[in-house]
Amino acid sequence: MIQRKTKIVATLGPASSSEEMIARMIVAGVDVVRLNFSHGSAEEHIHRAGLVRSIAVKLGRPVGVLCDLQGPKIRIGKFASGSITLAPGDRFVLDAACELGDQQRVGLDYKNLPQEVEAGAVLLLDDGRVVMTVEKVLGAEIHCTVTTGGILSNNKGINRQGGGLSAAALTTKDRQDIKTAVALEADFIALSFPRCRKDVDEARKLVKKAGGTASIVAKIERAEAVEALEEIIDAADVIMVARGDLGVEVGDAAVPGLQKRMIRMARAQNKVVITATQMMESMITNPIPTRAEVSDVANAVLDGTDAVMLSAESAIGQYPLQAVSAMHRVCLEAEREYHVQDNVRRGRQVFQRVDEAIAMAAIYTARHLKVKAIAALTQSGASAQWLSRGDAEVPIYALSPEKVARRKLTLYRGVYPYPIDQGGKDRDQILREMESILLRHAVIQPGDLVLLTFGEPIGQAGDTNTMRIIKVGGAAVA
Repeated sequence: MIQRKTKIVATLGPASSSEEMIARMIVAGVDVVRLNFSHGSAEEHIHRAGLVRSIAVKLGRPVGVLCDLQGPKIRIGKFASGSITLAPGDRFVLDAACELGDQQRVGLDYKNLPQEVEAGAVLLLDDGRVVMTVEKVLGAEIHCTVTTGGILSNNKGINRQGGGLSAAALTTKDRQDIKTAVALEADFIALSFPRCRKDVDEARKLVKKAGGTASIVAKIERAEAVEALEEIIDAADVIMVARGDLGVEVGDAAVPGLQKRMIRMARAQNKVVITATQMMESMITNPIPTRAEVSDVANAVLDGTDAVMLSAESAIGQYPLQAVSAMHRVCLEAEREYHVQDNVRRGRQVFQRVDEAIAMAAIYTARHLKVKAIAALTQSGASAQWLSRGDAEVPIYALSPEKVARRKLTLYRGVYPYPIDQGGKDRDQILREMESILLRHAVIQPGDLVLLTFGEPIGQAGDTNTMRIIKVGGAAVA
C-alpha cells in the first residue's frame, strides 16, 4: 500500500459542507479541514466541526480541524453602485470619512490609514488588480493617482507595497472567534497577519485563557513578518506560507524564493509548515488542474512542506472532490522524486532532549537497516514530531491514547496516527499491542522488521528514551 506523506488541508464552504461531501473528501485524502472565520457564523462553524468529528469517527480516521482567524484585513467601503471602473491616470480619493463611495472616492474600514501613508506610497487594491500612487494626504483623505486600472467593487482589500501598516494582528472579532474555536475543540488556530513574536504569544495566551489546547499557526503574509521570520517561527507551532497577501506586499517574483526559505527554516526549527493559496485555483471552475498548478504543488512537496492547502477550490468551487483527488495524486508522484533532506547538521549538534536523540538514532538505524516502519508510542505526539522532522524514509506510525495528540499529528509529514489502549497493561503487553494494531491495519506483515520507540516508565509524556527493533511475529532483535 502506497501512503501519501504530504498532508492535505481542505477549506470547507458552501460547496463542501454536506455530510456526504465531507465524507467523500476525507476518503479521497483530506487530513485536516479548514474553517475560514472570514466567512460564516459561529453556529455554522460549530456545526461543520461537529460533522467532521462524527464522520471521522465513522470512517475510523483522525481528522484535524484548523480554524483560520480573519485578522485585520484592511478594506475599502461600499459604492452606491456596487462597483466602479478606474482607468490609468484617474484621480481617486480614499476617504476615511466617506459613507458611500462613487466614481471619485470611497470610504475605508481602517480609519488610521491616512496617518500611515505619505506621498509616493503605492497602494494595491483587490490583491493588486488595481494600483494607486499616493499624491498627498489631507486630513482623512488620501489623494491618489491610478497607475493600474480595473473594476473596483465593495469591500476589496488594501495592501501597501513593501508593508508598513500597523493594524494589530488580533481584532475584536478575532478575540471572540478564538473562544468559538476553543468551544469546537479546534486542533489548530491560524493567526492572520502577525508582525512579530508578540502577536503569536498573545494569540497563545488567549487560547490558553479560553481553556484551549490548539496549536498556533502563524500565517506569513506581511512584509514585516518576513523580516521577523525567525522569531515568529520560534514562537509558533506551525507556519503557513500564505502566498496571496504576501505576494501583494513583497511582489510576486519574490514569493517562490521566500517559500523555499520559509520551509527550510521551519524544518530547521522542528516546526510544521503548510503551503497555501491558489495551489489549484483553476479547479474552481475546471475539473482538472493546469500543468503549472501541478508543478506548483509538486515543488512544494519537493521543498519539504508538511501540507498543501486548498482554499476556494474546495470551499466554493465546482469540483471540490476532484481538487482533493488531484492534489493527492500529484503529491504521491512528487514524493517518488523526493530526496531526503540533509540532516548532517544534527551530527554536529548536541541534542537538548532525550526524545530527540532517540528519534535521530531511530532514523539513522531505519536508513541503514531494512526496517519496514517506525512505530512511536507517544502521549503528546512530541516523539513523532521529532521523527517527522528527521525526514524518515519509512512511514512513522504514531500510537497514542490521546485523541488530541492524534488529531494534531494529522498535519505532520509522513506520520500516521492510530489509537492505542494502554490501560492496565505492562510494557511487553503494550509492545505486543503496538505490533497487533499495525498488523490489523495491514501496514506491516509477518517477517517485517519494525523499529519501536517508547518511554520507560510507559505512560508519561515527554519520556521517550528507548528504541527497540522487532521482527513481526517473532522476538525482539534489539
